[in-house]
Amino acid sequence: MLLEARGHDDTPDPDLNFTKADLVGVVPHDNDPVVISVVMVGRKVHRALIDQGSSADVLFWSTCVNLRLSLDQMRSHDGCLVGFAGDQVEVQGYIDLRTTFMDEEATKISSSGRPSLNRLGAVASTKHMKMKLPSLKGKVVEVLEAELGHRQRPGPAGDIREWEIEGKLFKLSASLGQELQDQIVGVIARHLDMFAWSSTDMPGIIPDFLCHMLTMDNRVRPIVQRRRKFNEERRLIIKTET
Repeated sequence: MLLEARGHDDTPDPDLNFTKADLVGVVPHDNDPVVISVVMVGRKVHRALIDQGSSADVLFWSTCVNLRLSLDQMRSHDGCLVGFAGDQVEVQGYIDLRTTFMDEEATKISSSGRPSLNRLGAVASTKHMKMKLPSLKGKVVEVLEAELGHRQRPGPAGDIREWEIEGKLFKLSASLGQELQDQIVGVIARHLDMFAWSSTDMPGIIPDFLCHMLTMDNRVRPIVQRRRKFNEERRLIIKTET
């Protein structure tokens, strides 16, 4: 796969540094990977994994289909991909794709394994949830994690309408249409006792059927986790999601 991410030979390489300022707006996470959005052949790919542990650039077949790539552009490949456990995945072929990170910073890339990152001169930081790379003009380009600051729980689309049946409240999307809403409300009304409206409605769960276990060492003294402080914008997001 060919990459054309660098400028002329006399273009200086900028220093790629990560500082505390890069942590602004980053929500504490449990070792989440860096996932960015890119534009491939004029179409947006909402999730492209920056996998620094992969020795190959991988583009899933479903993504190829959604990008409407022509099979005539794909060159055959007889090999296969081998994982850490020895499992093998058949390779359909390989292709060069023009991918845009920003409006003025374009390059060719198939995905985001070490080959592409090295040719791009890119550095990714999972702590800062972003990737930095030199532009064609010798400047530093920052590519933010695709869902940074936009992680929201899924919910009904459009306007919401509240319903109440025997003191039980629930919400439905107004975009469903009145007839469909009436059908759903009818089903809920007929089977009201089948839904768990609060934790007190679930007293009879058998531990043998469902049980959450915590692996703990009795020899270790419990430690209270330090309280995390968030700025006003982050507190409003947390309040909305909870």
